[in-house]
Amino acid sequence: LNLNRAPFDAFVREVEAQASVRFYYDARWTDTLTVTISASRLPLNTVLNQVFSSTILQYAVHDQQVFLTAGRPILAELPGNFFREGSDQPSAEQVDYSDYLRRQQQQQQEEEKLYAIGTRTNNLQGTATITGIIRDNKTGEPLIGASVQVVQTQAGAATNTFGSYSLTLPKGRHTLRIQSIGMKTTTRQVMVYANGKLDIALDEDVTPLKEVIVEAERDARVMGMQMGVERLDIRTMKNIPLALGETDIIKVMLTLPGVQTVGEGTSGFNVRGGATNQNLILYNDAVVYNPAHLFGFFSSFNPDILKNVELFKSGITADYGGRLSSVLDVRTREGNLKKFSGSGGISPITGRLSLEGPIIKDKTSFIVGGRSTYSDWLLKQLNSETLNNSSASFYDLNANISHTHNDNNSFYLSGYLSQDRFSFNRDTLYSYSDRNASFKWKHAFSTKLTGLFSGSYSDYRFNVSSKANPVEAAEMDFRIRQWQGKADFTWFPKARHTVTGGMSAIRYSLSPGNLNPVGPESKTIPETIQQEQAWETALYIGEDFEITPRLGLYAGMRYSFYQMVGPRDVYQYVPGQPRQVSTITDTISYAAGEPVARYHGAEPRLALRYTLPRYSSVKVSFNRMRQYIQMLSNTTVIAPTDIWKLSDTYIRPQIGDQVSIGYYKNLRSNTIETSVEAYYKTIRDATDFKDGAELLLNPHIETDVLLANGKAYGVEFFIKKASGKLNGWISYTWSRSLLQIDGPTLIETVNNGKWYASPYDKPHAVNVISNYKLNRRVNFSLNVTYSTGRPITIPIAKYELGGSERVFYSDRNSFRIPDYFRTDASINVEGNHKVKKLAHSSWTFAVYNLTGRNNPYSVYFTNEGGQIKGYQLSIFAYPIPTITYNFKF
Repeated sequence: LNLNRAPFDAFVREVEAQASVRFYYDARWTDTLTVTISASRLPLNTVLNQVFSSTILQYAVHDQQVFLTAGRPILAELPGNFFREGSDQPSAEQVDYSDYLRRQQQQQQEEEKLYAIGTRTNNLQGTATITGIIRDNKTGEPLIGASVQVVQTQAGAATNTFGSYSLTLPKGRHTLRIQSIGMKTTTRQVMVYANGKLDIALDEDVTPLKEVIVEAERDARVMGMQMGVERLDIRTMKNIPLALGETDIIKVMLTLPGVQTVGEGTSGFNVRGGATNQNLILYNDAVVYNPAHLFGFFSSFNPDILKNVELFKSGITADYGGRLSSVLDVRTREGNLKKFSGSGGISPITGRLSLEGPIIKDKTSFIVGGRSTYSDWLLKQLNSETLNNSSASFYDLNANISHTHNDNNSFYLSGYLSQDRFSFNRDTLYSYSDRNASFKWKHAFSTKLTGLFSGSYSDYRFNVSSKANPVEAAEMDFRIRQWQGKADFTWFPKARHTVTGGMSAIRYSLSPGNLNPVGPESKTIPETIQQEQAWETALYIGEDFEITPRLGLYAGMRYSFYQMVGPRDVYQYVPGQPRQVSTITDTISYAAGEPVARYHGAEPRLALRYTLPRYSSVKVSFNRMRQYIQMLSNTTVIAPTDIWKLSDTYIRPQIGDQVSIGYYKNLRSNTIETSVEAYYKTIRDATDFKDGAELLLNPHIETDVLLANGKAYGVEFFIKKASGKLNGWISYTWSRSLLQIDGPTLIETVNNGKWYASPYDKPHAVNVISNYKLNRRVNFSLNVTYSTGRPITIPIAKYELGGSERVFYSDRNSFRIPDYFRTDASINVEGNHKVKKLAHSSWTFAVYNLTGRNNPYSVYFTNEGGQIKGYQLSIFAYPIPTITYNFKF
């Protein structure tokens, strides 16, 4: 053969003449396919592999006949060892094929049937819109991110968080291909007369053969408009070994490029050089202020009920706002609409259980889940009297109800409750809790316009009490509450064109702290910091459309309004002097509801994608974010005693601008994803603190807070192999995060006004995640992590002043703790794969910190006998083995 861009039917005629074979295929699959090949004395299979390597076509050769299929291969004969005794194929005792064959036959009928969309008519001019919901056929749950693609034109759409899609296409006959991660690909033949609805059910991609290849969304990273977006697969996360044997979505996020943490065993995370409080964490649309249990050793999210996790690092759309660095959107499953089921797990420290099922079959479902710890017994085993007298516990509860009233109306109700308690040596008791609730109503006004109306409530509080010394016994508490209402609209004016918009309103109520005595002997003086209240509202609109088949554009605008309201007393200070207690001159009192401080501003968003040949693309994005609430903390991680502060007269809102550019390319027939992203971010009015700042119970906190300029920049490399026996990803990030405080006076200046490393500046970070499937029941996982040590300030000299010896410290954050390196390993063993059994179970054996490296969490200094001595504190200084039993029924 010697063909150059020859039509496919010409290629077929040449091969049929030379190889004496006959081709069978649907001409619609190949009407635009051309063939360029130069071959001499090559086997037929080799020629076919070359021709079809970059297409969706599959082939099978049998008895001088070549059968072509689109998307899925067919087997012309059974594998040679299918009936061989001792092979790892399932035996007749293990698998009941009746349901499998029935569903296969049903799916074939569904794929061959011609579905009429809209009222039948002879006028096939113009376009029409198909809408519908894609669900899991087994559970009835909507599938997020499933793709619906027109085979003939490659036009397509993806389902939203409710499994809904909308696809506008010319009237007439089309073939739709439907794909979703972990589900079998299917097709539908449609005849489009007018606007109409087509719901589709997908089967789980489980097969009795040796291998399962997940193909859905392989090109989403290349073809999608958004950049800097990471979508986490729950099944993959459960294969990654983590501390204490608990699957933790935040710990898994830390293996992705651009996401780091400053300490081991923490649930706070830093995205592209931002602070932990600059991340908006949403749980079913309700804000989570502390995503951690037990000081960060566990995250707040129960993995058994999670459905979808998305992290937005850049290119954030206009419907999100309120934080500078990222948005973590966590959504739970809605419950099984078909039958009652459950899952759970037991480890040496925690236990969990979730139940789900229909309330009204195919219309209303529920899911509830709970976790708790029984770690006190472990503390009793340690060789330390202090730890023996300590206690630690937590629990969390989740409950969701979803109801489909009709094709145009669906309702969702979600609730979350968590409680933590920790006592060290029977002295100080730390207690903190989260309470969240949300309600959503989804309404379809037409096939092209939908609305989502939601309300949410968030309540976070902590309490610290000490009763060891009756004279000093006291308790302190903090509380923040937030009410939010949103109305979001999505309009599909035409094919490949989507307009979104809406409005939101947030009401903040914050109690910064109350100190009260405990017991009749306590001499503690009660103290209450005045409450803070504010409103934050926003209007937003965004437009996503394809200018050409290669060039796509997203343009959005968000305008936010903020107003702090009374009652409140605001201190006045001497003009031109540093804000200190000694410079207070007056106090202005504001009545209830009276405006205290106002801020507002535009937040433009822009993203461009240009698709290149051979599965590659270039993307650029810009977004501006405004943050009206800050976390004040003298630690670099999220702790239960951190307090939040609303923007007021002196503490202005933070404003961040980020520009990103990325190159994305898929290799080896779309099976390996690679990307490089670079970013540059600037921040105005970031919060930092004076040396020796007092944050708790400070009635004039503005005297200890400094406003800084910030900048962060870096490059992220990512390579991922999602299929095959060996899969996983490698990420490398080089980045810098810097701050500058150059105030009008010396006391309001840090490091003489020079740029200095922020507490979360870690230039190098490497993560290697690998999973190897030994066979159908056993897989092995390995996790390797390296990062630069975080910056610290250390004492470098001693001097005498006024007859006393004092310590002289280095410039802020001019030194670093040692670098961090850790290796984890795990083996997951599944039970037998019988279809009919009481419960399906698996065992996970994991070792955290396999090499036993003594990684420092922090470095601190003490004065011992007139000498300054430094120490390193490690959280996990030895290998930590865990074993977890998981079950599902």
